[in-house]
Amino acid sequence: MLALSHLSGATTTAPSIASSITDSAMLQAHGIGGAKDLPIPAEYAVLGAVAALLLSFVVLAFAWRRPRFEERTPHVSLPALQRVVESRGFLLTTRTAGIIAFLYCLMCLTLGKDLIDNPIFGITYVLLWVGIVPASLLLGPVWKYISPFRTFSALLNRLGGIDPDEGMYRYPVKLGLWPAAVGLYLFVWMELSVWDGGTTLGGIRLWLAVYLVAMVLGSVVWGNRFLSSADPFEVYSSLLARLSPWGRDEKGQLVLMSPLRNLAGITPRPGLVAVVAVLFGSTAYDSFHESPQWVRFVFSNDISETLLNNVAFLVFSLLAGLIFTVATMTTGVAAGTDRRTLPALFAHSMVPIVVGYVFAHYFTFLVVTGQMTVQQISDPFSNGSNWFGTADMAVNQWIRSQPTLVACLKVGAVVTGHVLGAVAAHDRALVLLPRKHQLSGQLTLLTAMVVFTAGGLYLLFAA
Repeated sequence: MLALSHLSGATTTAPSIASSITDSAMLQAHGIGGAKDLPIPAEYAVLGAVAALLLSFVVLAFAWRRPRFEERTPHVSLPALQRVVESRGFLLTTRTAGIIAFLYCLMCLTLGKDLIDNPIFGITYVLLWVGIVPASLLLGPVWKYISPFRTFSALLNRLGGIDPDEGMYRYPVKLGLWPAAVGLYLFVWMELSVWDGGTTLGGIRLWLAVYLVAMVLGSVVWGNRFLSSADPFEVYSSLLARLSPWGRDEKGQLVLMSPLRNLAGITPRPGLVAVVAVLFGSTAYDSFHESPQWVRFVFSNDISETLLNNVAFLVFSLLAGLIFTVATMTTGVAAGTDRRTLPALFAHSMVPIVVGYVFAHYFTFLVVTGQMTVQQISDPFSNGSNWFGTADMAVNQWIRSQPTLVACLKVGAVVTGHVLGAVAAHDRALVLLPRKHQLSGQLTLLTAMVVFTAGGLYLLFAA
């Protein structure tokens, strides 16, 4: 996201729309609405959020005494919709759309100019990275259906007489989601301008070229199992889709179910905690590195700003994972349960929190800058073209005139994410913890969530 706000360092001979985008992208980097726009002091908002989380825990302790989400029922079967989704025609349509989008992006990357209004920047940082969140929450694992890498995997493996799902070798179980965690870290490293190359066309070419080669080679060796574990966008989209109402029962049938019940079905795998730690830690860093205190610190010493930002980004990601790991491993535990497995078993409860912070950070950015990206898509070569008739589209910026509303939405999103996370964690605790420790055993995890809530809101409004 910040890569867009810093793109003014690229060539500046862009048409007039570029200056408009520059201005809006910089103003909308985190979405308008800050501490001064809240109807109450920011300190009260933080205290209220913490109080809401604590009250939720008390209510859960007395009213929620048995697990409700571990069973995949009740649900509503959707056989007709499943036939459509699994039909050859649907698969061909989604795969074709993905390939067309890939070829368009390739054209922008190779033939487009290094200007702020090259659509590749908005497509990558706005429509893909931010847009994948509401798309996955509403429609399910969208990237899995449109991913060009699954198309490449199918073509290359079948040419070699290899099963596209299995590849040449079995994917190592111990590797789990670690490749996706690394990929997400490197993408956010570019997107938040921790690496300055993300603000240039050459930089994004390099990143996407490495991504393309890694996904294609990995899918040939390990098949689609590699993509479901290593593709950062597919793993991210699939995690988010677990908060959608579209799920699968024990037999793999498409069903309509409670999002929290769907969320509980996330398989605990190696690297899962690292994935959510990167997602959560990156939003915290995003706010922190724009805070006045950090800006003053960076400019008051002779250490490289790039080095300091890299260290801060790494620290926030590691700290998020460390706090969560310690909090879950110090709970009470039932006989026969290995404490080392607890972080992964509770990791699903972090997904609603991640969604809450993503909404708080990127909502207005997606709404306003997303519209501008749609404008740019009609002019891939920055020469005044209007391929799809959207170049002259009016951008509705009403949300920019509602800072108080946006500030309240930020707080509401963060609080809602934490409350849902607390509900998911409590339900899992009723299964994993011995009866005498089902409440006391959750106190360390509750403490961690309080820290995340207070710290996250403080950083959000300090930026």
